[in-house]
Amino acid sequence: MGKEQPIYSTRAHVFQIDPNTKKNWLPTSKHAVTVSYFYDSTRNVYRIISLDGTKAIINSTISPNMTFTKTSQKFGQWADSRANTVYGLGFSTEHHLSKFAEKFAEYKEAARLAKEKSQEKMEMATSPSQESPAGELASPLTPVTPPMENINGTDELCDTTPNSDSRPEPTQNALAFAHSPAMTKHWEAELEALKGNNAKLTAALLESTANVKQWKQQLAAYQEEAERLHKRVTELECQSNQTLVVKSQKTELNQTIEELENTLRDKEEEMEKLKEELENMNDLMEQKDTLTQKLEETELRSRVLEEQLAGAEQRLEENQEEQENFRKSLRTLLELLDGKIFELTELRDTLARLIEEAS
Repeated sequence: MGKEQPIYSTRAHVFQIDPNTKKNWLPTSKHAVTVSYFYDSTRNVYRIISLDGTKAIINSTISPNMTFTKTSQKFGQWADSRANTVYGLGFSTEHHLSKFAEKFAEYKEAARLAKEKSQEKMEMATSPSQESPAGELASPLTPVTPPMENINGTDELCDTTPNSDSRPEPTQNALAFAHSPAMTKHWEAELEALKGNNAKLTAALLESTANVKQWKQQLAAYQEEAERLHKRVTELECQSNQTLVVKSQKTELNQTIEELENTLRDKEEEMEKLKEELENMNDLMEQKDTLTQKLEETELRSRVLEEQLAGAEQRLEENQEEQENFRKSLRTLLELLDGKIFELTELRDTLARLIEEAS
């Protein structure tokens, strides 16, 4: 069985189009992450995959009808109809963007050729004039794995990051109060995403459980068939007068047994994968409980901040009233002082006249 291998890697900032507006870009990574082309030699399929920690932020299968578009010197995008989204990549240099675009076109063409060869192979298999002779198995098309390449990017933020607005920094109290609702919305979005994943995993688990039961029944049937075939081989070997027939039948039975054993191994691998999915679902449930607790703590902090803000506003109003009363008192004192000054001025003038009259 073939395995999916990385064939080209670079680093970039990853974005997705806003599903609501279909205009704005939403960053899916806080910093530059590794973006890789993967090639599956078994299915002859090319994919673009990027992980942010353990979370897959890009999982896009390249199809012949896809197009990678350069929208600036360091930014490019492509639409994935299967994922129902548009991916955007911000690179540190124009060279990295051009290299990624070249690889996209190369693997897109390879995907087109593989699709055409697959269609031709299906047409040849269904055509009566192209049937293979009896007992001859058609060998599958062996794809050529492209060579592995790698370009070391940088973690510096690209200067072409979409929608970067410069705003003045708020004060410390206002920042804490504004940050709390944002954190609440963030945890709510994470919780809703986990609920959706939980529902999908639950449905997949139920379907997988039904498939496991069916596979167990098929496995038991295959084991019974294998035992019966082994007994048949033993019986045929005991018939010395039919050696040639026995050898021919033994070869066919051995081939059938090998096919059944291969099928059995495949079913066992699928059962292991289902067990891993079940463990992942349990981990997601634990994450859901943790996020719920964090959401409650965030709401509590939000209420405390609201109460503190209300108290501060009340104290501000009281200070304003005290200042207004102080201003009124000052005005009253100023009026009294003006009156006293006027009286002193009149007294001075009177004394001056009396001195002049006395002289």
